[in-house]
Amino acid sequence: MINFTDAQLERYSRHIILREVGVEGQEKILRSRILIIGAGGLGSPAILYLAAAGVGTIGIVDYDTVDMTNLQRQIVHFTGDLNTSKVDSAAEKMRAINPEVRVRTYHVNLCADTISEIIKDYDFIIDGSDNFPTKFLVNDACVLANIPFSHGGILRFDGQAMTVVPGRSACYRCIFSKPPPLDAVPTCSQAGVLGVIAGILGTIQATEALKYVIGIGELLTDRLLTFNAMNMEFRKVVLKKQENCPVCGSNPTITKLMDEEQAVCAPAGPGRPAC
Repeated sequence: MINFTDAQLERYSRHIILREVGVEGQEKILRSRILIIGAGGLGSPAILYLAAAGVGTIGIVDYDTVDMTNLQRQIVHFTGDLNTSKVDSAAEKMRAINPEVRVRTYHVNLCADTISEIIKDYDFIIDGSDNFPTKFLVNDACVLANIPFSHGGILRFDGQAMTVVPGRSACYRCIFSKPPPLDAVPTCSQAGVLGVIAGILGTIQATEALKYVIGIGELLTDRLLTFNAMNMEFRKVVLKKQENCPVCGSNPTITKLMDEEQAVCAPAGPGRPAC
């Protein structure tokens, strides 16, 4: 059991006074290990809120550097961070918010050869990636390793999220069995995105992570939460675990990880995943 210092009791007091969290729940947060894949639009709010919440160990995976176009929505990065690695920029802000958080950075290209070794040490994964190959790779790796994760996707004025608990709920491939054809959908740089949409969606993902590690509430399992900011409409689409799913079904055909090919980002829609 953690012996909370006076400073910790003060820092986390608004969590501790919540009946559903309390000292026991905050202790679970302090002991938790959460990995965030992508220090971009979705990863930024998740990084900041999870560090503030006191998550014990936060890992960040991203191979990119900060450029000017990122600053419209990737709030963990500042103008002075241009041309620096996103993982280093994010780590600096996390330590400034909460020096107690242990930060692990992975400035690597996430692929079938690297992902398993990275995710194995974490309790929960937040997928904030912006491309279909990574989203399908994260799903497959987490299902095979039995690690729960939050999927999120945004484009234009829309967002979507779901949580996957392997063995208990539908996975990403239960809904979208494979990536759309190459060049079938526009990229984020072509279609655009309202910056605050990333904040809404990334915060939802961070909420799912905290609920999971504390063990409270109902996760977004077997449900796809979608929202449109133009009319501020949220809805949930009921999902079902598919017995013929290629990775989590009764007779899986995907038993080892592979890299898909696909363009970056795509719009959400009926039968189409959003990245």
